Amino acid sequence: MALWSRIADFDPEDLSRALETRAAVRMAVMRGTLHLVTADDARGLYPPMADVMRRQWRSSPYAKQLAGLDLEPVLRAARAAVEARPMTPSDLGASLAEAWPAHDPNALAYAARFFLPLVQVPPRGLWRRTGRPTNTTAEAWLGTPLVGDPPADVVRRYLRAFGPATVADARAWSGLTGLREVVDALRPGLRAYRDEGGRELLDVPDGLLAPEDAPAPVRFLPQYDNVFLAHADRSRIDGAMHWGIDFGWKGPILVDGGITGAWRIRRARGTATMTVELGRRLTSAERADLEAEADRLARFLDPGPRRDVVIVGA
Repeated sequence: MALWSRIADFDPEDLSRALETRAAVRMAVMRGTLHLVTADDARGLYPPMADVMRRQWRSSPYAKQLAGLDLEPVLRAARAAVEARPMTPSDLGASLAEAWPAHDPNALAYAARFFLPLVQVPPRGLWRRTGRPTNTTAEAWLGTPLVGDPPADVVRRYLRAFGPATVADARAWSGLTGLREVVDALRPGLRAYRDEGGRELLDVPDGLLAPEDAPAPVRFLPQYDNVFLAHADRSRIDGAMHWGIDFGWKGPILVDGGITGAWRIRRARGTATMTVELGRRLTSAERADLEAEADRLARFLDPGPRRDVVIVGA
């Protein structure tokens, strides 16, 4: 859906084919969370993000459950198991518990999730199909080693997508630490700005700045879209969020470039009902555009004849 909101005539079956042909994979990268990335990005992004995963492991309850256990033989056994046959976390935990019966199977499986470059294999993630989260390693699935992009390249790519931005923004998006030194080394090749509060914003030299009066059409974004998560200071797009919509279970709606509402779909008795919650009053033109986009999204997600769109709030 993130691609549908950005690409005209996007066909989700193209993305399914990319997953099936291993041109794209689902794996944990930025912030240690699950993303769908190209195979090249999997090779390049996972190694610099591996430290993020290790830091998250140290603060996880699973690390406490396995305190004192030498993880190296556990991880070797986990790698051998999932490379021999893609496995769900529960199956992997049960397999590892045979060798380490004194330890929690779930914690053993999560050690592999935090320390190994695991990818989810199809049918998980395919359009209108799904399956249990079954994992193998990226090296086994892609047939090549993970070479790793330098942190400087990761920062440049972040700025090309989300700049102008602060160092804290890049850190919030990636989860990486030590970016101040990386940015300082890049600084001669970057363009610098100041925002209204005097903070330094950095961008690539050829980064595009839209005119302030450029039209920004209504867009419905999925949960956890990187537009929403890519900045430490989200006030540039979300305002005060005083209307209290919980984005943990809903997708944000952009009107004129700012988050103005949230949406979700529930399915019951053959009918898909989209509920749109608004955080401010819309103009008649904005509301017409929002209703048209909501209907377009509903038809994309549920092509069947029974759909309802309910708009509540301001």
